[in-house]
Amino acid sequence: RPPLRRRDELLTPMGLLLALDVGNTNTVLGFFEGDVLVKTARLTTVRERTADEHALFLRAVIEGKGRRVDEVDDVIVSSVVPPQDFPIRAACRDLFGIDPLFVAPGVKTGMKILYDHPAEVGADRIVNAVAAVVAHGAPCIVVDFGTATTFDVVTASGDYLGGVICPGPGISADALFSRAARLSRVDVHRPERVVGKNTAQSIQSGLFWGVVAQAEGLVARIRAELGEPRMKVVATGGLAPLFAAASPDLAVVDADLTLRGLKILHDRNADARPPRRA
Repeated sequence: RPPLRRRDELLTPMGLLLALDVGNTNTVLGFFEGDVLVKTARLTTVRERTADEHALFLRAVIEGKGRRVDEVDDVIVSSVVPPQDFPIRAACRDLFGIDPLFVAPGVKTGMKILYDHPAEVGADRIVNAVAAVVAHGAPCIVVDFGTATTFDVVTASGDYLGGVICPGPGISADALFSRAARLSRVDVHRPERVVGKNTAQSIQSGLFWGVVAQAEGLVARIRAELGEPRMKVVATGGLAPLFAAASPDLAVVDADLTLRGLKILHDRNADARPPRRA
C-alpha cells in the first residue's frame, strides 16, 4: 500500500483526476487531464463489492484505458450508495495513496441549497445542478434519467430550489412485469406509434411515451409555478438520449454533466482541503 500523499504533493499539471459517480444502478468513472475529460467508463454498481474488489476494478479500468495507476493525482466521489463509501475510500487509499473527496455536507458548492433539510439532497443532484449552471446558465431544470427520474430546479439567482423524484423507467418496468402475471417483459425503446396494436407494443408505448409525457408535463408545471416559461431544460443520465430524441423540451442533452460537475466541485475545494492522512 502506498503512503497517503499530502494534498500539496498532488495535482501535478499532467496528472489525472478520477471522478466517480456511484449510482444505484451504474457507477460512472471519468478521468480529467487538466480541464479535459479524456476517458470515461461505466460499471454496474454492486452493493456488496469489497475494497479489494474496487481496487482490482479501478486498476483494470485505468490500465484498460491506456493509463497508469500512478498517474491518478486525486479522486472525487459522488455516491448515493452509502454502504459503498467505506470500501471505495479504502480502495483509493490502497491503490492511489489518496483519501478521496466525497461530495457531502461541508463541501463547498458555490450554490445555496433551499431544501428544507439540505443534507437530504442526493450528492448527484447537487453535482448536476452546479454543472448545469456553469455549462448552461440559470434558471434551469436538470432532468436525470437514471434509476429514478429526477427533476432538479435552479433559480435565476443560481440557488438550488428543490425538485421532483419519480420512479425511473427500469423501476416502472420491473413493477409492471412483477405485478401483472400475463404481461411479458419487453425492452424499453421508442415504438413507431403511440397506439399499440398488440400487448408488447402497448407496453413499449406506455414505458416510452409515458416517461416522455411525464417529463414534458412536469417541465411545464415547474415553468408555470416559477413563472419562467422559457426555463432551460438539461437532460442527462444513461437513458437521456433515448427520451430526449422524442421531445423538444429535452433537446439539450449533456451526457457528462455529473462528471463535469464533480470536476467543478473538486476545483472549488482543492485549495481549502487540508492534507489528509489515514
